Amino acid sequence: MLQPASVAQLMGGRKIARIVLEPEAIRARVREMGREIGAAYPEGDLLVLGLLKGSFIFLGDLVREIPRPLQVDFIVVSSYGSDTVSSGHVRLVYDPETGLEGKHILLVEDIIDSGRTLNRLVELLGARRPRSLAICALLDKQLAEGLQLKPRCLGFEAPHEFLVGYGLDHAEDFRHLPFVASLAE
Repeated sequence: MLQPASVAQLMGGRKIARIVLEPEAIRARVREMGREIGAAYPEGDLLVLGLLKGSFIFLGDLVREIPRPLQVDFIVVSSYGSDTVSSGHVRLVYDPETGLEGKHILLVEDIIDSGRTLNRLVELLGARRPRSLAICALLDKQLAEGLQLKPRCLGFEAPHEFLVGYGLDHAEDFRHLPFVASLAE
């Protein structure tokens, strides 16, 4: 259990409304997700494709829990800037260097919010003829209407609040937090 003084120190004077997920709960679920992914992909080349920047901590923990050979690469898109809601405009900033054709692609996302970014990426990645394409997300706000591809592996349902920590940020702050918290207004 996190102590209030240590949380305050990590926040640097900014306030959180509440801690949504404690580090222990995150660790336990990520461990389970790794086993689920290993069982879902018993054969073939598996590429775990992290959506940066938000997924990097989750992805790092997750791949160490997947009990099979795999490759890791990243894709970078921008849709938020410094706002707390997605702009709806998805811009590809970095394209993966790894070939995707014929591989199982597991797209790892920190949080599913509007679904616009994921829908755009599903179109982009699907055109590259992978053997399969699936989504793994730590959090899902259950707000995405018209999501083209539902998550194959999901960590937690998330409240309809602006969340930070464990890779999630606000204007590049708070990614380092070992927990997920709701940012105070």
